[in-house]
Order: sequence, then structure tokens, then C-alpha cells
Amino acid sequence: MKIAVVGATGLVGRKIVELLIKTCSCPQDIVLYASKKSAGKELCIQGEKFIIKELNKRNIQKVDYALFCAGGKVSLKYAKYFIKKGAIVIDNSSAYRRHKKVPLIVPEINFNQVGQAKLIANPNCSSIGASLPLFALMKTYTIKRVVVSTYQAVSGAGQRGIDDYINKTTNKFNYQIAGNLIPQIDYALKNGYTFEEDKMSFELKKILQNRSIKICATCVRVPVVNCHCESLNIELDRVPNLKTIKGLLQNMEGVVLYDDLKDGKEPMPLVVDGKQEIFVGRLRKDTSNKYAINMFICFDNILKGASLNAVQILQKLIKIKK
Repeated sequence: MKIAVVGATGLVGRKIVELLIKTCSCPQDIVLYASKKSAGKELCIQGEKFIIKELNKRNIQKVDYALFCAGGKVSLKYAKYFIKKGAIVIDNSSAYRRHKKVPLIVPEINFNQVGQAKLIANPNCSSIGASLPLFALMKTYTIKRVVVSTYQAVSGAGQRGIDDYINKTTNKFNYQIAGNLIPQIDYALKNGYTFEEDKMSFELKKILQNRSIKICATCVRVPVVNCHCESLNIELDRVPNLKTIKGLLQNMEGVVLYDDLKDGKEPMPLVVDGKQEIFVGRLRKDTSNKYAINMFICFDNILKGASLNAVQILQKLIKIKK
């Protein structure tokens, strides 16, 4: 079984390769692609050495699966060539997420939508994080409205984002991020929201298979290296029972209920970095709306927010094939 990783030199690409070595494939069956400037270079991950291939039409070889993490333009240009050679493509960019015929997958929620698809979209990191606790609540309640504020780490913008934070530069961000908060992620839309905020609203509805949920997002870049956090205010169809909700969260695959202020259990990057689950805490009733609850979540955006979710999709595809 051959697996290609396109964009293998980036933060997400490297993590995908690391996860593949640990879970899915022999190193000799993993083919790494990147841009011309990285072609021929040696990449060492988990003690295994790989030679990077230049991504061009001529170099594309037959593989069973191709995991893309090189940006939307690359996915739009090259995914079709891997598919023509028989591969199933799992794409981590925003290129295909809004296509009606392309399933947008969080494995714990809607893997059954994959069907015979040859192209599968991996959701935005913030959408993945919010989707799991929301889906847990949907097993008992109907969600009417969600107001979400995100606190997104610089690693979500790649290595250049991390470099801006460390060096106090503005090569990736429009403003210095060190010691600062930037209340804009992605480009501005005419309605005053950003594309990141619009992505969250659209993607959550598609993942949860519920177009009627009202979702309003504010996305903020924060001076933290890794792990995104989100504050969610969730309005339900009836008065919530916290004991019931805690039970739903505890029983949700991929979620850890980490909620005890007196015992110091609060979801935050120092606790969650390197963990595979979505950590949920600060669970409480909304004192201004008897039908609503508040929660605070934290998750490793490079893991479950990107690479891990893609590899989990791959693992389920391989299991079905076997």
C-alpha cells in the first residue's frame, strides 16, 4: 500500500508522516512531495530518512492514497492527477470543502458520508474542534444557535507564523503577534466578517448535517505557539441539564471532559499540547439565557485540527478496504 504526502515539509505534512510511520504504513511505502526548492533534500522523521520528490505532473506516481497539505492552489492543480492514477485524495486545504459532491469529514461524526468518494475534504481546524462537543449535545438536544470566539495559535499559520511570534516580525501577519492579539484571520468579507469566520459557519453546518443552526463566529490570532482554544455559547431547544450534558461529553469519542475549577482542571494549551482529543471545560449555564450553556475547549490544532483528522480518515478507509 503506497501513500503520498503532498506538502511534506510543512508543519502539518511532517506531522502526517510521523503519524503514518506510527500507525499506518511502512516508511518505504510513503512517498513525499514538495515544491521544487525542496526537491532532492533529505527529510528525517521518527528516525526514518526520506528523499523529497518535486511535485509536478511528470513525477506523480501511482499510489493508493494521497494526503494533501500544501494549500488550496496546489490541491486544485494536482489532486485530479493522483485520482486519475487510482488514488483516493484526502485534502487538508479549503479548496474543496464547499463542493456539494465532496464529503467534509470528521471521522467520529460523519464518516458514513464518504461512500465511494475519490476526493475527501479535511475541515478547517476550528471547525473540527467545535464539531465534536456540538455533535455530542445533538444526541439529546436540538441546537438552535452557537456563538463562538476562537483563540488561534500561530502554528495555525505555519512555520512563518511561528517565526513571526518568536522573532517579533511581520512576514506572515500584518501586525506583530508577539505580545498582541490580532482579531482577523484570513481576508475580510464585505459583511465585516472574515473568511475564517465564514468557513466555521459553513463547515459546521455541513459536518453536523444541519443547515438550520445559527452560527456566529469571531476568530482571533493569539500569541501562543500551538493549540487553539474556543469559547462557545450554545442555545438549545430546552433548558439544559448539566449532568446530562457532562454525560454526553464523557461518552463522546475524541472528547475529554476536563472541567473542575477547584481541582485546577481547565482546558489550555499547556495541558493539551500533543494530545489527540478535544478537551472541554468551563461548562456552565448561561445566566442571561436559561436555554443556553457556555463551554471552553482546547485542542492541538496541528494534530486533531489537521494531521490527525486526515490520518484517522485514512485509517478508516484502509480498514474498510481490508
